[in-house]
Amino acid sequence: MVPNPTIAVIPAASQGADEPYSFLCSFDTIFLIDDSGSMAGSRWKETADALETITPICTAHDADGIDIYFLNHANSDFYHNVTDAGTVREIFQTVLPRGGTPTGQRLNQILKPYLRGYEKNPDTVKPINIICITDGEPSDDVESPLIAAAKKLDKLDAPAWQIGVQFFQVGRDEVAKRHLKQLDDGLGEIAGDDDLRDIVDTVPFTGAEGTHLSGDGILKVVLGAVNRRLDRKKGEDLHR
Repeated sequence: MVPNPTIAVIPAASQGADEPYSFLCSFDTIFLIDDSGSMAGSRWKETADALETITPICTAHDADGIDIYFLNHANSDFYHNVTDAGTVREIFQTVLPRGGTPTGQRLNQILKPYLRGYEKNPDTVKPINIICITDGEPSDDVESPLIAAAKKLDKLDAPAWQIGVQFFQVGRDEVAKRHLKQLDDGLGEIAGDDDLRDIVDTVPFTGAEGTHLSGDGILKVVLGAVNRRLDRKKGEDLHR
């Protein structure tokens, strides 16, 4: 990953309050939501609230809206072109958390066809920013599809920001936190390739009860996996 060139060339004094989000127009934003049984209750509400907050920022820079996938929900594999927070609320009232956490399987279903399309038409396929909101450790192999995607991107000499995968943890599960951090900081080590490109970022929700994501926190969530400067931000600074 490399620093955002769009942000880098804008003098600080000329940046408006909304300017840091301008890089979003370069991406299709995909949310992958953990709807496992452990997400029921307060965590489901917390996830819905976070997504309602983030959605208007994403859609203000992408007229196509966002796509929403769930790990288990089979009634509709995904919701396409979601453009407002009200629709997000309706979706979360319809989907009921249940089942396991097959994060790797679902990521593979998103990444493989995308990479096939990119390989065929690299000049026309828009980069994607996948934001996975989860409370726990995956119940399957999530490392393999991430490593395979990073290796494929390296082989194709794709831009550093072609794919970003952001894991945003809700809840305070320490085991999950350590596992997600390993995906962020140690994917190359797991792959046995120190030069493997970094496509993963993780953010734990560290705010106290009743707090919400700050503006900086929202920016970290939506761009952290594709912007190295934001990737270095500390999670403790993200809530108010």
